Amino acid sequence: MNQVADILKLASEAQQKNVDAVLATVVRTEGSAYRRAGAMMLICEDGCSVGMISGGCLEPHIIKRAFWLTRNGANVQVYQTGDDVEYAENGQAQVAVKKDQADIERSDELDFEPDIEINIEPNTDLGTELDELNFGLGCNGRVHVLFERVVTAKPLLEIICQVRYTQQPATIATLIRSDSYQQQSTESQKSAELQIGIRINLDDYSQLGKIGVIGAGKDLDLAPSEFWQKLTNMSAALLKYEPLDNDAKYVVLDDGDGTTEWLIQRLQPQTRLLICGAGNDVMPLVTMAKLQDWHVTVIDSRAQYATRMRFPQADMVMHLPLESTEKLLNLSNNAAVALMSHSLSQDRARLAVLLAHPKNYRYIGQLGPRYRTERLINEISTTVSHPTVLDAGISKLHYPIGYKLGGDGPEALALGIMAQINAVMHEQTASNAFLHNNVASTAATSNEKDMAPSSV
Repeated sequence: MNQVADILKLASEAQQKNVDAVLATVVRTEGSAYRRAGAMMLICEDGCSVGMISGGCLEPHIIKRAFWLTRNGANVQVYQTGDDVEYAENGQAQVAVKKDQADIERSDELDFEPDIEINIEPNTDLGTELDELNFGLGCNGRVHVLFERVVTAKPLLEIICQVRYTQQPATIATLIRSDSYQQQSTESQKSAELQIGIRINLDDYSQLGKIGVIGAGKDLDLAPSEFWQKLTNMSAALLKYEPLDNDAKYVVLDDGDGTTEWLIQRLQPQTRLLICGAGNDVMPLVTMAKLQDWHVTVIDSRAQYATRMRFPQADMVMHLPLESTEKLLNLSNNAAVALMSHSLSQDRARLAVLLAHPKNYRYIGQLGPRYRTERLINEISTTVSHPTVLDAGISKLHYPIGYKLGGDGPEALALGIMAQINAVMHEQTASNAFLHNNVASTAATSNEKDMAPSSV
């Protein structure tokens, strides 16, 4: 499931057909959550939807209520995934919803009869207390979701397309809550405030010194000077917070007039995988990489192997002669490289070029038993003029490629390769830690080699 690619495709199709849509984005999580901040889902008014913001628990509710929730503009909803009845930290009562009845919309004014049990303290305002929904899933977490019509979210989707095309990251800040905006009662007062869902391109501000506003649901040319002054102050303050690579950060700012809550995202390009070799065992690796929404290139010096018919899912399939070293370096730039040709001559030629440029790629792995790779290294070492550069390349080389996870055949090999590349790319050591453990640690090369399969 290429969720980002699918969302971009459906959004484009909806625009062409003049079909309205709602983009739901996870902007904050507390406790246990299936998806991280930044996960998206697109819901079209014709019933089509793509993407996931949970493990399937929240999606039915969101699909049914997305357009109702955005009838007055973008807003953030909070979903509890704890037990059937819980209380927020501030003591407010929560709505108790059974799993098969998770079908209530949150609003200041309820215009329907909810078929659920609501536990509310006496003399409280119902609209205020329905500030969070509890789905009784037992996960003990909270998921904050931003809902906005696609016309507002379109500039963000365009930036995501640009990041994927240029392979250059972008840093975006999204406003998810504003005390001062909520406190204003008239449109003229609100016009000077930042609206929920407004986004700032922090790269434009830090590099060019200009305010890069991405969508706001208002005509910015008519915005008063107070609006721009507030935006400038916010941009400067947000620059102090650097999100982790391929991650997001929740930030609370206080300007004296009230607090604002922001999601800062570092939008990263697709992970690029270069596979040197086009044998049959490469096919499941291509499939698994595309399931992760990676950009996959397959090359081989044998034209009969490197064909689009054999690898229809790959983004690029290329017959690349061994002497095309410059092209190999271009393809491997900032990529993960898997050498899987089953050919000594191919592996020797490709490996010699790549080991001499260790800063060019993020990961490199060689298929085959250790003694085979060590033989290749010894042969390559006799031809290099800078042994220290070669040593740096060897220190990054994972051989045999992949983790030893058990199983047999190309699919098991592909799974081990994907696991190892993911671990190295995200600076995680192989362990039984939680999937979303955010504690970064450097992958230990020696341990990985011990865990790798001993033979093809």
